[in-house]
Amino acid sequence: MDKLGKILIIDDNRDVLFALRLLLEPHAEKIKVMLSPERIEHFIKDFRPDVVLLDMNFTLDTVNGREGLDCLQKILRLDARAAVVMMTAYADTDKAVQAIKAGAVDFVSKPWEKEKLLATLFSAMRLRASQDAVDRLEERVEALSADAGEALPPLIGESAAMKQIGETIGKLRDTDAPILLLGENGTGKDVLARRLWKASRRSAAPFVEIDLGSVPESLFESELFGYEKGAFTDARRSGKPGRMELAQGGTLFLDEIGNLSLPAQVKLLTALEKKRIVRLGGTQEKPIDVRLICATNADLRRRVQEETFRQDLFYRINTVEIRIPPLREREGDVRLLADYFLGRYVRKYNKEEIRGISREAYAKLERYPWPGNVRELQHAVERAVILCGSYVLHASDFLLDAPAPPRKSASEVLNLEELERNAVKRALELCGMNVTRAAEMLGITRYALYRKMEKWGL
Repeated sequence: MDKLGKILIIDDNRDVLFALRLLLEPHAEKIKVMLSPERIEHFIKDFRPDVVLLDMNFTLDTVNGREGLDCLQKILRLDARAAVVMMTAYADTDKAVQAIKAGAVDFVSKPWEKEKLLATLFSAMRLRASQDAVDRLEERVEALSADAGEALPPLIGESAAMKQIGETIGKLRDTDAPILLLGENGTGKDVLARRLWKASRRSAAPFVEIDLGSVPESLFESELFGYEKGAFTDARRSGKPGRMELAQGGTLFLDEIGNLSLPAQVKLLTALEKKRIVRLGGTQEKPIDVRLICATNADLRRRVQEETFRQDLFYRINTVEIRIPPLREREGDVRLLADYFLGRYVRKYNKEEIRGISREAYAKLERYPWPGNVRELQHAVERAVILCGSYVLHASDFLLDAPAPPRKSASEVLNLEELERNAVKRALELCGMNVTRAAEMLGITRYALYRKMEKWGL
């Protein structure tokens, strides 16, 4: 370790502060000094020292060390991993040991020996660095463990479109080119993203996903880039890496990228172009190496024309574009998918007596338009398995939504707000007030649907 990093020195003696600054400046990245601990909260939050060198006493004729111990506790409340080294006179070693029991990492005696002081500070710096490394490792383990316990869903389909997608995955195996996945809600964009990750040369590194449709605008930056302690009201811990940092060396999947506001698009584009990020509330740039996969059900080209999506970001994320067709366009795939989901839920619910799906049920499934796509078919099969009382799933076991009634002609209803309100109301009715399914049917996010429900009192 070449540098000590940022050091905060607290001592009531100006001569001591001057001597320490003179000694440590060649070895430290930055030094701040304080004559009293009155503004310690400000310095811990704003300066964010790597090591604190703290005197035991600050008031003339005070020798009990209580002031130093109180200051130590305040520092540890502000930063539980703070590396605090206490300074004490030779006769105060008992108090220094008490300070170590209270959370200090070490102590040095006054007057100090130069080499011993430097060795102590370097040791404290290494301890702080190792604690930071453990935190980063824990975050990465958490990101990886999300995929460890669950088998990767297969990419099922014999239709021409799905075969073409399978061939495209093979061609992308040795490239880090950004990929844009297009398709209606429920078509399996998240499954395809994981397949692309597993088939890539980054498959041993993390796959980190963020649903931009579920992240409020105010939390976008901290969620994607991370934050430092004190960056906002609830940032009480010593900082947290964002999804980009967790995906280092691996794949970052940005789902529902069409939901990003223009200011958020600018921040994302800057990070992608610089390949560096700065945590919210921080100043240090961190290099980023991730393979980017994005997905949306929106028409981004139209949004570029409408100037609601940045053209430069659009070109940045869609070096390769893959469109996943809706289930109604995948001839022959409904039966394959139904069989796959049947096997999964027979095992899950211990209903091995169910041996298959009847011919009439297959016909019913293939006639249905599947507005919710593969996700809706999955839910339909799961529900049928749970409720089935026979050894085979019959047509009556699949409780599919009735087709929507004929719409009024444009000449009958022209008010856009009324059309939108009726569409939302009808979707909620068809889905039994299930907001998630209704949002999928409408092609919007759950949060957008909640706003519309509140607007019209639905």
